[in-house]
Amino acid sequence: MQNAETVLTAIRKCGSEGKPLERGYRQLFNRSLFELAYGRIYKNNGAMTPGTDTETVDGMSLRKMEVIIDLLRQERYVWKPTRRVYIEKKFSTKKRPLGIPGWSDKLVQEVIRLMLEAYYEPQFSHHSHGFRPQRGCQTALHEIRHTWRGTTWFIEGDIKGCFDNIDHDVLMGILAEKIYDNRLLRLIRGALDAGYLEDWRYHPTLSGTPQGGIISPILANIYLDRLDEFVETALLPAYNRGTERGRHPQYRKLRGLRQYYMGRGNHAKADDLLRQAQTLPSMDTHDPTYRRLRYIRYADDFLLGFAGPKSEAEEIKHLLGMFLRDSLKLELSEEKTVITHARTDSARFLGYEIHTLQEDRKHTGGRRSINGAVGFRVPVEVIKEKCQRYMQGGKPIHQTERLNDSVYAIITQYDLEYRGLVEYYRMAYNLHRFSYLQWVMETALTKTLASKLKISVKQVYKRYRVTTQTSKRPRKLLQVTVERGDKPPLVATWGNVSLTWNGTAKIRETRDPGWTKRVELLDRLNADTCELCGSQVDVEVHHIRHLKTLHKPGRKERPGWVINMAAKRRKTLVVCRKCHDHIHAGRAVIRTNSFDAGEPDDAKVSRPVRRGTDGKVPLVEVSSLPPGPTNEGGTSAGRRGEMD
Repeated sequence: MQNAETVLTAIRKCGSEGKPLERGYRQLFNRSLFELAYGRIYKNNGAMTPGTDTETVDGMSLRKMEVIIDLLRQERYVWKPTRRVYIEKKFSTKKRPLGIPGWSDKLVQEVIRLMLEAYYEPQFSHHSHGFRPQRGCQTALHEIRHTWRGTTWFIEGDIKGCFDNIDHDVLMGILAEKIYDNRLLRLIRGALDAGYLEDWRYHPTLSGTPQGGIISPILANIYLDRLDEFVETALLPAYNRGTERGRHPQYRKLRGLRQYYMGRGNHAKADDLLRQAQTLPSMDTHDPTYRRLRYIRYADDFLLGFAGPKSEAEEIKHLLGMFLRDSLKLELSEEKTVITHARTDSARFLGYEIHTLQEDRKHTGGRRSINGAVGFRVPVEVIKEKCQRYMQGGKPIHQTERLNDSVYAIITQYDLEYRGLVEYYRMAYNLHRFSYLQWVMETALTKTLASKLKISVKQVYKRYRVTTQTSKRPRKLLQVTVERGDKPPLVATWGNVSLTWNGTAKIRETRDPGWTKRVELLDRLNADTCELCGSQVDVEVHHIRHLKTLHKPGRKERPGWVINMAAKRRKTLVVCRKCHDHIHAGRAVIRTNSFDAGEPDDAKVSRPVRRGTDGKVPLVEVSSLPPGPTNEGGTSAGRRGEMD
C-alpha cells in the first residue's frame, strides 16, 4: 500500500501535466489517505458536532476506517442527508443555510477533497485566492495593491446564492472532462444528491453544494474556474491594449514652458507654472489607445478594476452576467454588482474599502507620489459593529459571561480579539481609527476585572498596570503573570498592539498543501494500545471538544483519564472499548500495571473507581460490571451525548 504522500504527489503531477485523472476511485481503498484525512480534520470544532445521526469523531478507530473502505470497495457506501441549520449573515437580516454532514461523510469528503485539490490546484487560475493552499484574503489584497495602479472603475461582482445554485449537471460535466473514472464521479454525484433534513423533514438537493460540507469549497472552485477562464481568455485580451497612456497635452505644454523660464533664470515664473501643471494629470486619462482590465476572485466574490470609459465598464458587467447565466446557470446579483468610480467612491471587497488615491498636495521628491495608487481603508461600520459588543446604552460595560474566567484568561481573550482584528486591517491607512475600539475594549476589560475581583477600576489599573519601553516611546500596558514553579510563567498582556500602518503587511497563511504532515495522534492510534490499561482489543480514540471540560465544578476527585489528558494537554485519548464505555458512563477508570498471567483478559483491562459509604475506594473488577446498552455501531449508548 502506497503512503498518502506518494499517491497525492502522483495525482498532482498528473494535474500539472494536463493529463486526465484515471482510476482515482481505487485510491479510496488506501487506508493511508483516510489516516491523513482524519489527522487533518479531527481538531475542527465541527468534528464533535453530529449530523443527522449521533456519530461524531469520538470513538474513531482503524477498524471504522476499514469498514468505510470495504463499503467503498463494494460500491455500497451511502451518503446520509446533512442536517441543515441557519447562521447569521453579516450586514443582512437574512440567514445563511449551513449543512452539517455526519462524521463518516466528513471523513470520506476530506479524502476526496485531498485528491481533487492535488489534481486541480496546479490548473487553477492565479487570479483565484479563496479556499486554496498558501492563498487567502491577504494574498488577494496584496495583488490589488501592487498591480492595480491607475484604476478608474471598480466592478464589484456578486453571484446570487452561488453555493446554493450550482447546477449539478453542469458541475458533473466539468468534472467528467478531466476525471476519467465513472465510479469516482458517481460517488461525488451521490454526495451532491444526498439531500438534507430540516426540522426532521427530508428535502432533496436539486442544485448547489451545501455550505458546511468539506468538499463544497473545492467543488465551487472547480465550477467557478470556468469564470476565471472566461475572464482570462475573452475579457482581458479584449479590454487590455496599449503599453502606457499618452501624455496630457496641457500638462506637457506647461512643463515645457517651465523648462524655458528655468533656462532664462525666472524661477518665480517657473515655480508658478509647476504649480499649475500639478493640478492636471500628467497622463491623458481619456487616451483611446490605452485600456487596462484587472480581475481577482475570492470564492464567489470577485472584483474587476478597469481603466477606461464607464460605457465599456457597463459592457464588461453585461458580458459577465450573460456568461454566468448561459454557461454556468448562475445569476449575477444586480443590486450587489455595482460599478464604482475609483477616485470619488470606494468598493467593498474582503472587508476593506478600496479606492484609488488622489492627492495633488502629497509630494515625495518633488513629484506627486500617491496619485493613481490603490488605497485600503477600514470601513467605519466595522469599528462601530465591534464596539457595540462591549457597550450598552452608549457606554462600555463589563462582560458578565466572562466573570467565571481567570484574570489571565480574561486579559488573553480581550487581547486576542483586538489583535486579530487589527492585524487583519494592518494594510489600511486609517488604522489609527481603531484607537476608539481600543479605548472601548480596555474600559470593558477593566470593568470586567473590577466586577470579578470586587474592586474599583482604579485599583485594577494600580494592580496590573506596567510600563514598557518601545522604540518610539514608553507604553502603558495591563499585564498579569501566572507563576508555574519550574515552568516558565504565563504572561497575558493588554495594550501592546501597535496601530502603525504597514502597507506591505502580510499575515502568514496557515493552510498549506500539508499532505506530508503526519500528526502524533496517528502514531498513537497505530500503536493499537489502550493508554489507560494497555489492552490491544478494540482500540479507539476518545475525543473532547475543549480541555476546560475536564475540570468540572463539584468534582471531588479527578479520574485517572482526566489526569492523563490534562497533564498532556491533549483533547484525545487512545483507549480500548471497555475503558471508553466506562468514561462515558461516568465511571472513573484507573490504570493498573500489574498484569498477572493467571488473570483472565477481561479482568486485566481496568478497574473503575467507586467511593463507598465509608469514604474508601473499593476496587471492583470490570468483568463484574453489567455491560451498558450499545447502539448499532457497537458503541456505548452513554456516548451519544457529548461530555461537555
